[in-house]
Amino acid sequence: MKALRRIGRIKTIRDSRLIANLREAQTVYERHDGAGERADLVVASYNIHKCVGTDGRFDPMRTAAVIDELGADIVAIQEADRRFGTRDGLLDLLHIEEKLGLTHVPVASHASGHGWHGNALLYREGAVRDVQKLKLPGAEPRGAIVVDLEVKGGVLRVIAAHLGLLRHSRKRQIEMLIAEVSECGTKPTIILGDLNEWRLGRRSALTRLPASFGPSEALPSFPSRYPVLALDRIFGTPESLVARLEVHDSELARIASDHRPVKAFIDMKPVARQAAGNKEEQAA
Repeated sequence: MKALRRIGRIKTIRDSRLIANLREAQTVYERHDGAGERADLVVASYNIHKCVGTDGRFDPMRTAAVIDELGADIVAIQEADRRFGTRDGLLDLLHIEEKLGLTHVPVASHASGHGWHGNALLYREGAVRDVQKLKLPGAEPRGAIVVDLEVKGGVLRVIAAHLGLLRHSRKRQIEMLIAEVSECGTKPTIILGDLNEWRLGRRSALTRLPASFGPSEALPSFPSRYPVLALDRIFGTPESLVARLEVHDSELARIASDHRPVKAFIDMKPVARQAAGNKEEQAA
């Protein structure tokens, strides 16, 4: 009995330390002080868990309220559709467009759907120049969307994905996304979504990303009440593209989904300066 009580005390101490660590987990990364303030646009990723919160309640309007809190110019959504049957979209896109000012990029293969394998993309301003749908390899049905958006500062390629639960599948899926990046040349590119990679360091499938992608900081976003795993990620190339990363935290965000949203502040100015320099060199 004494041994059991001792084990119970150890477990209590361990759990209290875990909770303390969760509360102190890093939720913000900034390339340098004030970098986020000079950003040109905000990009976000949110796994909405099919609009079902941690309280078990299906509430698309609550999900929309969290999206509104983000104040983002581009939002990648995961689990935007029902998984089976007709795969109907779960968000009120009319409400999101009229009240939030975000337009949906049509990518669904079903008339009533919102996304491609659950991946949807919303944007505030600019113009869609190109859309591609990728069927990712692996044991589970997974996909990604590749959207070229003309935004302030130039054309930004957005690759939004929801990767698989199996490690070997994620490796193959990342390799396919890398191949897509290599085809776009020097175009500034964002990869974002629920990448489902909880491993850090050498065991992570994300180490396969080119060195030009950054930042490497992993900010915990799952589970939403006490995040410990950095499943939701945003990477950009060139590395200077992402000026600031943060995990969104609010009372609604803690219950509206089992994931918290993540967002990145994007600085297109270095890209624009580099493009201008290249033109001058070509002219000379």
